[in-house]
Amino acid sequence: MELAAARQKFIDTWGRLGSEWGINRTMAQVHALLLISPEPVTTEEVMSQLSISRGNANMTLRDLISWGLVEKQHRPGERKEYFFADKDAWNIARQVAKERKKRELEPMLRVLNELAEVKGDEKDAHFKTFHNSVTDIRSLAQNANKTIDTMVKAEENWFWSTFFKLFK
Repeated sequence: MELAAARQKFIDTWGRLGSEWGINRTMAQVHALLLISPEPVTTEEVMSQLSISRGNANMTLRDLISWGLVEKQHRPGERKEYFFADKDAWNIARQVAKERKKRELEPMLRVLNELAEVKGDEKDAHFKTFHNSVTDIRSLAQNANKTIDTMVKAEENWFWSTFFKLFK
């Protein structure tokens, strides 16, 4: 496979996988392009290489910056903005986990904490089933929250060695 075809296959595949970690296809494709680009890339280069509009490129780059996956830089004497992505897979995984925790897990935990406070008759089957389900899901979500906190703070080697010890 030629490099150009391999690059395109990576961009397409990363785009499809993007929905699995909470972002849209175009956002993942722009991220993929930046991951495999040795130098920072301009908005125009993103538009050209991915055949997307300026509005889509600008919005997507802003979203990637808000996720903490991409940074913007300016070069002295130039008006263009350049964008680059951290290429360290561990840093990417931690950042995605951190953002998904903030955007999905924490709001869910707030609701589950509120629902866990609902009072009712312990003998009522509807209340008991509701309370048990909410309590179990809340416990699972709290454990996931703690695991993500550990992952975000941890160094890669420590995290994986600790994680694999759980399965021995």
